[in-house]
Amino acid sequence: MKVAFIGMGTMGVGMALNILNGGYPLTVHNRTREKEAPVVAKGALAAGSPAEAAEDADLIITCVSDTPDVEAVLLGENGVIHGAGKGSVVIDMSTISPAATRDMAAALAEKQIDMLDAPVSGGSEGAQKGTLAIMVGGDQTVFDRALPILETMGQTITLLGPIGSGQVTKAINQVIIAATYLGVAEGMALGLKAGLDCKKVARAISGGAAGSWVLDNRAGNMVDNQYPLGFRVRLHHKDLKIALEAARELGVSMPATALVDQVETGLVGRGYGDEDVSAVARTIRELSGIL
Repeated sequence: MKVAFIGMGTMGVGMALNILNGGYPLTVHNRTREKEAPVVAKGALAAGSPAEAAEDADLIITCVSDTPDVEAVLLGENGVIHGAGKGSVVIDMSTISPAATRDMAAALAEKQIDMLDAPVSGGSEGAQKGTLAIMVGGDQTVFDRALPILETMGQTITLLGPIGSGQVTKAINQVIIAATYLGVAEGMALGLKAGLDCKKVARAISGGAAGSWVLDNRAGNMVDNQYPLGFRVRLHHKDLKIALEAARELGVSMPATALVDQVETGLVGRGYGDEDVSAVARTIRELSGIL
């Protein structure tokens, strides 16, 4: 099975390397061409455009930043739709609008190209280790064809319903972790103001009801006030906008998500958009007088 992978960002490089390690022939493309180098060095071929990458590929994976980027990669000039063959499968692993996903799937279907939406969770660590959670929308038969490739990248892979279902599920994921990040940030701020060793605090409560991935992996960032990149604030902020749009359409109240959206708006505006999402603690620390 020949695979094309478009998007060599923080997530894409690790994901593509895991496909290569799985023994699959791989062609890659990235708008900034030098970012292809780590994967090409391991044996992938480089293509000059998304259309070229899609030629002769059985599966074409995209993992880029936002809805307009996916639309350009799939349907734009030199897009995948101009190179992919009938019966090939596009797997979009970006986090984008569910409605736009359905529209793109319909456009591809006119060319007899199948599509799955398969956004992921697990951060850059999960991308590198091949332990991502992958949330999939699409037909069962198409999912079954793609599953061996998905298994090279992820540990928990779930088909959730028709096209767009993966994106809705990813929005739910981002809503839940938004509140978790904020809760851990507030808890660590309370401990710091009380004079506690908050790294010990995090270990003490991790085995109980407060335990979470965020507590285990990001509380230390919040205590140290250092936020090395795992998943960018600005990308999570983009994801929350998608979730809030879906909530408005469906009439769902999400006050905690709206609050984190405002916190992240401030962080992006102050130049912290490329820090890890745990940087929400910057705002809590500042409001609490913790320098």
